[in-house]
Order: sequence, then structure tokens, then C-alpha cells
Amino acid sequence: MTEVRVDVWLWAARFFKTRSLAKQAIDGGKIHVNDAGCKPARMLHAGDRLKITRGEEKLEVDVLALGDKRGPAAVAQTWYRETEASVALREAAREQRRLVGMNGPLKRPDKHARQDLRRMKDGR
Repeated sequence: MTEVRVDVWLWAARFFKTRSLAKQAIDGGKIHVNDAGCKPARMLHAGDRLKITRGEEKLEVDVLALGDKRGPAAVAQTWYRETEASVALREAAREQRRLVGMNGPLKRPDKHARQDLRRMKDGR
């Protein structure tokens, strides 16, 4: 196999759960092949570089092999290699989210905190 459609490869390589989700991501401009936008039917070749955006996650992968059948994840992971820069950026983003989350979720004040707030507002 020398070439395969981008949407089929993204689905087979397990970046998206369905081919239709892969097509929507491509149509939405979330996938770039060799730093250019693409259409779902664009043919992908070994050696191409993909930039994939899924939510907050941004991946940059080099295509090593092609496949059009969805199989085990272990096999699919051999079809691409994530670039070192992409790995570093994802780790930095993960650490940033962890640090922001350490403050804890904002909660509503309990009964005693509400009483304290009322006292403070009333000036007592």
C-alpha cells in the first residue's frame, strides 16, 4: 500500500473512534498534512507529517506506515511516531493543567462561611 485516505488512516491509527469523527475534524481544520490544510479524501503517504488537534491536546506525528484496517492499538502505534517537540509541549500542558487544578474546584460556601460573608458585608 503506497497511499491511503487521511480520514481512513486517522481512524485506523486510532486517533478517532469513527471515520465520521475523523472527517469532521478534517473539515473543521483540526488536521494539517505537511503544514497545509487538507480534505478527507487527500492521499496520505509514508513520511508525511500530521498536526492533529483534539480538544486541548495537540499532536504532531510522522507517518511511518499506512493501513486502512482498524486493528489492535499496539499495531496502530507502530504506524506513526510523535515528534519530540510535540511530546514536550503535551507534557508542559499536562503539568500546567495539574498546577491550575491544585487550587481545587470552586465550591459554594457552607452555612458558616455564608454567615461570615453576611457579617463582613453588613460591617459587624
